[in-house]
Amino acid sequence: MQVTGLLYGAQMLRFVDFPAAEVLGPAADEEQIKALLDRHGEVFVKPVFRGGIGKKGKSGLLGRAKTLAGALAERERLFFVEHRAGHVHAKANGVTYEGAVPAQHEVYFSLSDSTHFRAPTMTLSHRGGVDIEELDREHVAQVPFDPLTGLKAFVVANALTALAAPKEIISPLVQHLPKLWELFHDYGMTTLELNPIRMRPDRNGRLTPVACDFKCGFDRDDPRYRRLGLPPHIFAVDQSDFELEINQLRTHQGQSDVYVINPNGTILAPTFGGGANSLVTELLGDDAIISSDFGGNPPYEKMKEVARICFRHWLRQSNVLFVIGGKSNNTDIFETLRAIADALREHMSSHGATPLYVVAGRGGPNVVRGFGALRDTCEALGLPYRLFGFDSDMSEVIRYAMKADAWMKAGGREQVAARLHGPAQAA
Repeated sequence: MQVTGLLYGAQMLRFVDFPAAEVLGPAADEEQIKALLDRHGEVFVKPVFRGGIGKKGKSGLLGRAKTLAGALAERERLFFVEHRAGHVHAKANGVTYEGAVPAQHEVYFSLSDSTHFRAPTMTLSHRGGVDIEELDREHVAQVPFDPLTGLKAFVVANALTALAAPKEIISPLVQHLPKLWELFHDYGMTTLELNPIRMRPDRNGRLTPVACDFKCGFDRDDPRYRRLGLPPHIFAVDQSDFELEINQLRTHQGQSDVYVINPNGTILAPTFGGGANSLVTELLGDDAIISSDFGGNPPYEKMKEVARICFRHWLRQSNVLFVIGGKSNNTDIFETLRAIADALREHMSSHGATPLYVVAGRGGPNVVRGFGALRDTCEALGLPYRLFGFDSDMSEVIRYAMKADAWMKAGGREQVAARLHGPAQAA
């Protein structure tokens, strides 16, 4: 769940009295746009995407205009523009108009839960307005701090001093940046980024930090974000019917995070655990149909429903059913594998047998009973299978699944189909 841009970002910043650039939404009329131009001399026209997607500026999706005609021309160009960043594709639905903020200094600031420091971490640079990864490390401060005390002014002051930041920007930032910890911490955020913060001078030459772009992410399981009063539609993303069905099960115990990697893939891999998911996704590449994490000790009923949805959408094209996860501490492996086995048996009973190679690797409570349930189902259905216990190297298990997929593509599918007494179905 992500929010990008000032349309809603400015609203959130007002909760903590942090200044932001003046912004108008897609419904702004020509009189409002002209008035904004009169006040600021220039406007930035930015497309509005549902959810979050980056790299818009580098893709030319940032319009600038000093006249009403120019602003309207940029609106026409960007209102329904399409954008792709990595594997994410999105289509805009409207634009925002942001008043320009004149400034000599630009600042980058972000808060995140760092897995490196195992603590909330502030990232700060007085050379903002660019991708932080492009800056030399000497110009970037990454400072973990105690979540019990929060982001204190001295943390910001020490970081800016260590960066040899211009003296005139230190005091305003020390006064304003700690406010953002309240927004981050009290409303269920996992990331918060302002880039750039432009240091606007007032009539007396004193600088004020003004947020000119906004990005944040929320923990979807933390209900505190609802206190912000954000409309639900801003979190909507374009999802397939399969993803929508699976993600609706988040209301039950256990996780049900899933994303379609390649709708033409041949390995269906229900995965358990974030670490396993990362390794599986990386090694399987385009052969994987989905990226998933179904851990969190799901009960039998939920796991069976998850498996049923997966099989209905993807089993017909799959060469390998690859059930993989690390050694669990609390997930009942018997309940998990029994649910998958029962769903597989019922699917083939209703839709007919399909050639499939079953590979499973797991560890944890009742794993032997779980493997027994999966083995009995595979043997009853006449499917080839291979099971790996907790002492198996996960990367080697993944490579075995890839070899099984290659064997199925090289004629094994037809052999399994003949064993099932039915015609082979195309992968």
